[in-house]
Amino acid sequence: MIKIIGIDPGLSATGVGIVRGKGSRIEGYSFGSINTSKNNSLPHRLDHIYSKLLQILKNENPDFMVVEDVFSLQKYPKSGITLGQVSGVVLLAGHRAGASSVEVPVREAKQVLTGNGNASKKQLEESVRRRLKHTTPIRPFHASDALGLALIGFYRYHDIAANSS
Repeated sequence: MIKIIGIDPGLSATGVGIVRGKGSRIEGYSFGSINTSKNNSLPHRLDHIYSKLLQILKNENPDFMVVEDVFSLQKYPKSGITLGQVSGVVLLAGHRAGASSVEVPVREAKQVLTGNGNASKKQLEESVRRRLKHTTPIRPFHASDALGLALIGFYRYHDIAANSS
């Protein structure tokens, strides 16, 4: 049995999705998010994400971690910098927990899961839901994005693990 964790970094909400299975068969999954308050300082929020994620990683002991790669919108360059800070603590938590990891660009994730690199969050969520045979909407979208990343890791696990060594 392999266990893959997907992480969708975000300062307000970092999505977490876990997929477990054998071969190409998914036998279980879970999802959620690590939320922070805008009323707290940036260092406090980053520490909260790091601490909670490290705890999850130690409890779950995944075989592999897939993280959404940092991107920046030209219109909002500061958000790209903040996203980079969150991604840094996510990658650090993975390293400290002993999890091998890879970053996947959001367009690639959308292409793999929906067949369209420009798919909306709703389209991505629906694709993830169908693949998992989950009957109700997966919310927040950060959690469905993270589950999508975990699915990509699950589908590619053996190839990714061989290339990351």
